[in-house]
Amino acid sequence: MFKIEAIVREDSLEDVKAALLAQDIRGITVSQVMGCGTQMGYTQLVRGSKVSTTMLPKIKFEIVVSTSDWAERAIEAIRSAAHTGNPGDGKIFVYRIDRAIRIRTGEEDVKAITPAG
Repeated sequence: MFKIEAIVREDSLEDVKAALLAQDIRGITVSQVMGCGTQMGYTQLVRGSKVSTTMLPKIKFEIVVSTSDWAERAIEAIRSAAHTGNPGDGKIFVYRIDRAIRIRTGEEDVKAITPAG
């Protein structure tokens, strides 16, 4: 099993969600987060004073899939939907999952992350 975490621009939310659903990838968790990458935010003038904004609003997707094939499908869906070619497009992180448990039924591992009957 694999967990995919993706941090993307806020305006990519609907495109990424649609791309994942088009690949029949369900079980998506989405959070609003703040962060900075290599661009370290931006500076703007506010009422005549320079203000540095280093923490930018982003969207974090978390998805757990059963196999490496599903992980690759999710990664490609996110990458293609979130790509603009500009700094700040985001990052994708992939982790191996040792164990998963569905609290309601006690099912474990792949059974815990597939649709319940």
